[in-house]
Amino acid sequence: MKISLRDQVLKKEGTSFPSKTYTSMVLQPAYDEAKHQFIDSMLEIHYAHLIMLVEQGLVGKEEAEKIAKAVSNLDQEDVKKRSYTGEFEDLFFEVEHFLIQDIGDIAGNLHIARSRNDMGIAIYRMTLRKKLLLLIEKALTLREGLIELTKEHKETVMIGYTHTQQAQPTTLSHYLNAMTDMLTRDIYRLQAAYKTVNRSSMGAAALTTSGFQINRDRMKALLGFEDMIDNAWDAVAGADYIAETATAVQLSALNLGRSMQDFLLWGTQEYGAFLLSDPYVQISSIMPQKRNPVSIEHMRALLSSVAGDCQTVLLMLHNTPFGDIVDTEDDMQPYIWKAIERLGDIYELLTSVLLTMEVNKDTLLKRAKESFANVTELADTIVRKDGLSFRQAHQVVSNMVKSLVNNGNTSLNSLTLKLLNEQFKMVAGKKSALTEEELKQCLSPEYFVKIRDLQGGPSPTRMEKTIRVRLQEQEELASWLKERQKHLLTAATNVKEIITKWTGAKK
Repeated sequence: MKISLRDQVLKKEGTSFPSKTYTSMVLQPAYDEAKHQFIDSMLEIHYAHLIMLVEQGLVGKEEAEKIAKAVSNLDQEDVKKRSYTGEFEDLFFEVEHFLIQDIGDIAGNLHIARSRNDMGIAIYRMTLRKKLLLLIEKALTLREGLIELTKEHKETVMIGYTHTQQAQPTTLSHYLNAMTDMLTRDIYRLQAAYKTVNRSSMGAAALTTSGFQINRDRMKALLGFEDMIDNAWDAVAGADYIAETATAVQLSALNLGRSMQDFLLWGTQEYGAFLLSDPYVQISSIMPQKRNPVSIEHMRALLSSVAGDCQTVLLMLHNTPFGDIVDTEDDMQPYIWKAIERLGDIYELLTSVLLTMEVNKDTLLKRAKESFANVTELADTIVRKDGLSFRQAHQVVSNMVKSLVNNGNTSLNSLTLKLLNEQFKMVAGKKSALTEEELKQCLSPEYFVKIRDLQGGPSPTRMEKTIRVRLQEQEELASWLKERQKHLLTAATNVKEIITKWTGAKK
């Protein structure tokens, strides 16, 4: 007799919670993530909540000491080695079972005026804030490296490109400073995300707070949160803290990916801008001459995966009900963790790649000296020297370059005072007042860069001023990071000291 599909499903899945497929697809992965990512924060919340309950007179001191000892007796490493059995729905209930098993039903009072909802959100936020601070720390290390390279290459002249075509002479320092400034904005966005993340949900309970007179401000302070989510519904339902983080991380990845594209182009033999250090290249299995810039290739690809994981977070949030719901919880969180950790690794790798690469300064300068990219300054000089309008000067120079190119002359060396005067007469009806020496000077890429001393320009003197400002910003950013790290450490230390007095433990 053939067994029906329904009977096959029942035989495979069972008739009680949790089913086999639900366990393997949802509960087991969530448990595995929780035991590694959440156990520390969970115990911190247990301690902080217990301290607050005692201070509010909701739990007696003697009872609290017993609960605190039971919590401290939990072997976190043992918890991390455990496998999901289905006996308990999740890690929270498993830990609660251990506590009740240790000291009896009084352990249940640890859950007075608290829900898995407000506690779970607090854990997510505590986990995310640590990862954000580590990411910002790695971003600051990259920023420091970029500033160091900016100093080193103030006079490394190269051609700047617009629309992928040669545009004007600039310096590698100018480009690296632009990267620095974009990275700085990324860091500012990550700081803003951190501020949104580091807000306490504790005391919201399921979604309406509690009839017990707890102290939400005290919980905020004990757990190192800098602010509190006032509305209890918003505390358990609002997921924009993770969406804001995902947006900041995604934009950081997109921004950096643009430079990865440049570096891959600049590393080609045809461009010849730099040579990567041996630890960051791979050879070909068949072509002996190859030095493949795989480190940069991988960073470009992985930056796309960072952006993709962040987009997954935003899409999982899209069109979800505004309430406590699993879409914004265990299934979503690992995507932002992965994105943050991967972006941090890329920052770390890129710092090493850039600080060890060899820049071909002579090649870059030679290309700039031969390029028509210098002729903007010729037009500017004609305005200053001959009194033509810029549009007339532009026409003179444009006609001259077109004439040379049409005749097969693609080098700046073919631009002479005689040719200039021929075009000058056609546009202005007279010769230019420029001398041979003045023409030579205004076609020099070094001169082009030197006189662009306005704020934001590439001249070495301007870049020196800019670097001083960027170093000051670096100190301010590093100070912000240290203050946040210290704040969290102080809060954790205060809780630990109180619990140590209660338990007599040395931990």
